[in-house]
Amino acid sequence: MNEMRALEKAFMRLSREMPGRVYCNIPLAKRVTFRAGGHVTILAVANTIGDLRLLLQTVERYRIPYFVLGKGSNLLVSDRGFKGLAIELGSDFKKITLDRNYIQAGAAVSLSTLAQVAWKNSLKGLAFSVGIPGSLGGALIMNAGAHDGCMSNIVSTATIYTNNCDLRILDKTELGFGYRTSSISSYGIIAEAMLRLEPGDSDRIRFLMERYFRKRKENQPFGYPSAGCVFKNASGISAGKLIDETGCKGLCNGDAQVSTEHANFIINLGEATAQNIYLLLKEVQRRVYQKKGVLLEPEIIMLGEFEDE
Repeated sequence: MNEMRALEKAFMRLSREMPGRVYCNIPLAKRVTFRAGGHVTILAVANTIGDLRLLLQTVERYRIPYFVLGKGSNLLVSDRGFKGLAIELGSDFKKITLDRNYIQAGAAVSLSTLAQVAWKNSLKGLAFSVGIPGSLGGALIMNAGAHDGCMSNIVSTATIYTNNCDLRILDKTELGFGYRTSSISSYGIIAEAMLRLEPGDSDRIRFLMERYFRKRKENQPFGYPSAGCVFKNASGISAGKLIDETGCKGLCNGDAQVSTEHANFIINLGEATAQNIYLLLKEVQRRVYQKKGVLLEPEIIMLGEFEDE
């Protein structure tokens, strides 16, 4: 079965089984924070574990690629789009439950929401996440962090809907956390996670949240679409510092620009294509390697096909 025929059959099956929650040929530019990129062949909203079972069974049956969209804050999707299935987690994955100093939350809950819940319940440990765009699921996959805090410090367990269509609760030690990485995606899709926080003073927590958010506003470009930091730091050396020292601030490709405020951000000045962003990323990578001998590793995930010049 060829690629397009497989996608057509998958779409027909999902439309029949999940009426009103499956869409064809959906533009992703408005769903990712770069505000650039092409279409995805199929977009499906999964509200329940049963929906995930159907989606992964369909993926297996028709051999089609898939990804979980999340908040779109760490993605660069090709202008040619993604020939496959995008899964958006819905209602059952947006629930939050508190039990003393534990927060159990669905993978689709935003980090900003979790930070607010923690503060209002005098729980410390999440203040670092203020201003980090994205969902809990995405933050765990990339072990998001800032201000000397990161997700691996506070997660207790993660419930994964595996590629074999069963639920597994994995302990923190099984999640393969490293600097801006984890092994979670190799298991399947995050359904929810348990976060272990500590009792704290709500005024102190609010003070830290406001301080961290103010620092972000002062040092990062908030006026243009971006995907946060583009590259991982290299062996403890700030990627932004390396990029700045090679004179890349302000460098452009079309309407994609290396931010003049923070060198590790690529911003969309208005009409940047995904290809513009990709080529600029590659040029920064090349210049830093040429002048500093360091090959920067992208922090963002790239989906679809891009062309190197």
